[in-house]
Amino acid sequence: MSKTKDLTKIRRHDRAKDETWIREFILRAPFGTMATSHDGQPFLVTRNFAYDPEAHALYLHGAKKGRTIENIRACPRVCFSVSEMGRLLPNERAMEFSVEFAGVVAFGDIRVVTDLDEARHGLQLLCDKYFPHLKPDIDYEPATDTDLKVTAVFRIDIESWSGKEKKVTDDFLGAFYYDEKI
Repeated sequence: MSKTKDLTKIRRHDRAKDETWIREFILRAPFGTMATSHDGQPFLVTRNFAYDPEAHALYLHGAKKGRTIENIRACPRVCFSVSEMGRLLPNERAMEFSVEFAGVVAFGDIRVVTDLDEARHGLQLLCDKYFPHLKPDIDYEPATDTDLKVTAVFRIDIESWSGKEKKVTDDFLGAFYYDEKI
């Protein structure tokens, strides 16, 4: 078993999800958190992203200077995670309090995309995901070579991933959403 396969092994098999579920979840997730490291110090950054099923890769964009790109150049190994929280689940014992959740964690290598056509492809995937009601060349000018001089496009080639979900029955006694009790 590869090292990243060990990292994506699910302990609770009853919560493990299959490849179809993982792909559907990651396609609809609004944002994710990427972990990089520098000299053993982990760094987390929340990012918009787009999944390209044909390439089995995630595309992101960011600054051409700064901590994220420095970390990527120093160590291309990354972890990317997307998740959502469902209802909070009270119980008679504090130790049994819980929460519904769903999430995907992916491991792989990240690189700065240098091919201009691929970079435009990655940026267009992002536009299509977040602004699907707007059309290139009709509602906005697509990314140009000039744009790509000031923004970096990143590609995470997914080596392994796993998905899991905890969901209880609709009539679970006392279940509530976080913002209902604040």
